[in-house]
Amino acid sequence: MELDDLKSLLQRHFTDGLVTVVGSGLSCAEGLPGMEALAAYLQATIEAGLTDDDKALWAELSPMITANGLEAALLAKPPSATLEAAIVAKTAELIAQREREIVTEIFNRTRTLRFTILLKHILKPTTGVPVITTNYDRLIEIASEEAGLGVDTLFVGQFAGHLNEQESRLSFCREVTLKGKNVQYRYRPRVNVFKPHGSLDWYYREGKPVSYAGDLPLPRLIITPGLNKFRNGYESPFDRHRERANGAIDKASRFLVLGYGFNDDHLETHLTPRIRSGVPTLLLTHTLSDNARKLAQEHANVIAIQQGFVAGKDGSSVFVNKTDHFVPNLALWDLAAFISEVLEP
Repeated sequence: MELDDLKSLLQRHFTDGLVTVVGSGLSCAEGLPGMEALAAYLQATIEAGLTDDDKALWAELSPMITANGLEAALLAKPPSATLEAAIVAKTAELIAQREREIVTEIFNRTRTLRFTILLKHILKPTTGVPVITTNYDRLIEIASEEAGLGVDTLFVGQFAGHLNEQESRLSFCREVTLKGKNVQYRYRPRVNVFKPHGSLDWYYREGKPVSYAGDLPLPRLIITPGLNKFRNGYESPFDRHRERANGAIDKASRFLVLGYGFNDDHLETHLTPRIRSGVPTLLLTHTLSDNARKLAQEHANVIAIQQGFVAGKDGSSVFVNKTDHFVPNLALWDLAAFISEVLEP
């Protein structure tokens, strides 16, 4: 396939009905830790604060994590409730620390997030731009505000914001007009961010989920890898965000998938069947997971781009019509390069 034809094909994907799914790959590209870095941090720091029973359990988990990775180990041997709480605390500690460093650069105008630039090229429906992310960090929310858009996370309030979907939506209403017997609402352009695995700014207060932007010495509401995430995913506010995410997936005309590996059962009950049904899908990632590669190889509606090497040349491996093509000297799998080469020609 000629490069110009490929770029034209990719440009046509950015039209009505687009739902964006963001995985850890995009946050890693911005400098946040991935699963390997998190596993290393847990191995180095978690044991000191554990009870004797949890130390014994961690001693069993630790070599499994080294051999098979964090998620595989936690699936094979679910942690106790207290060990899980320690894992959540250490996970939030590491991500929040790295997030602060990135946010400082953004605040000082020395960094612009890739997603901020992308939003300039995405159509803004009056109902909001739907974005689903399995990440805990707030980079999508920050990127959206930096692009001049509002952010609807279903929470209302600046201090201990409460979960109220209707109030959150109506807070973006800017004008109400009456035409005949019909009431029309005009809303501020916004991004609807759905986070089925939780967020660094979610806490419990008096048994109810709240949103607080600062750091508190309290457990954060995030779901870590392992079997327990399926149990926790059906509690508030995870359940409502999961339902809204799945609702957006069911209505989508096309998908943009950024750094997501198709390994999360909370979303896969809706996302993969929709893709398999023929919904056009564009996938950008550093390395395709086995599940993502299978989708690209078996379904012509999927365009998947990952890093590629051929004959010593760096470039991009592009699946189009179930066929792998190599594009030399262009990192189209990286969102920054993709925007520059495809959306800002």
